[in-house]
Amino acid sequence: MTQIYDKVALVGLGLIASSMFWGIKRAGLAGHVSGYARSPETRQTARDIGLCDTVCDTLGDAVQDADLVVLCVPVGAMDDVARDIAPFLKSNATVSDVGSVKRAVIDAVQPHMPPDVHFIPAHPLAGTEQSGPTSGFAELFDNRFCLIVPLENTDPAALHRLKKLWQGLGSMVETMDPDHHDLVLAVTSHTPHLIAYTMVGVADDLRRVTDSEVIKYSAAGFRDFTRIAASDPVMWRDVFLTNKDATLEILGRFTEELFALQRAIRTGDGQALHDYFTHTRAIRRGIIEAGQDTDAPNFGRAPKK
Repeated sequence: MTQIYDKVALVGLGLIASSMFWGIKRAGLAGHVSGYARSPETRQTARDIGLCDTVCDTLGDAVQDADLVVLCVPVGAMDDVARDIAPFLKSNATVSDVGSVKRAVIDAVQPHMPPDVHFIPAHPLAGTEQSGPTSGFAELFDNRFCLIVPLENTDPAALHRLKKLWQGLGSMVETMDPDHHDLVLAVTSHTPHLIAYTMVGVADDLRRVTDSEVIKYSAAGFRDFTRIAASDPVMWRDVFLTNKDATLEILGRFTEELFALQRAIRTGDGQALHDYFTHTRAIRRGIIEAGQDTDAPNFGRAPKK
């Protein structure tokens, strides 16, 4: 790949930002990458591991002269960060983000943007349950989708450059309307996370099942619930508070489906259960065929030696 931006600034130095940095360096997508994190400890960790070409102690220093500023902070922090960086943004710069909610981010960030700055929201559909500056790796975005959410009157040249960056990071890029994005993610990510948190909480409350049994016998579905439920609590708190309507709509649909399955189990309707599970199995095959997971046994985990 050829260089797309002279300077990129990453605000927030967690999993996504650190993976962006290593991916940018892998492909030579930017001449210089600056970074900023609110916590002095996080900034020092970033310096210790060589994360970013320059780790700055102030937001202003980080975004000064940047061609692209990427907000990699929890959704609830977007308003304050956007207000604080606005005076330091250079003319014709692009500001983007990686938040998993888009309408709330637009409402928080857009009012603070100077008229000569391009604000183009984005959301890479990639992640792990790990967080912090040491959790990133260059391959995180490979063969994963990045949804870009252009606003009305978005500059075509600025949009093209941002698409090229994400493609250079390994992503498959598509554009989407912000409200549709929030509904799609409520189905594919937000509600599944909420269900995982709930199931882990139920197991914790069920005192007839001991802690040792939950740990010892979690080699089936429960183990994967615990992996999801280990995700960053601040990020997910903000997701549910800012994507409230879409999440509640999908939770309502989930409740209806759950009641139907309860009825089938109660009445011994094996055919209904078989038909339902056959349908859901086909969805799993579609995910594998789309290259978004592996069909290796045990979800591709290497067996213990």
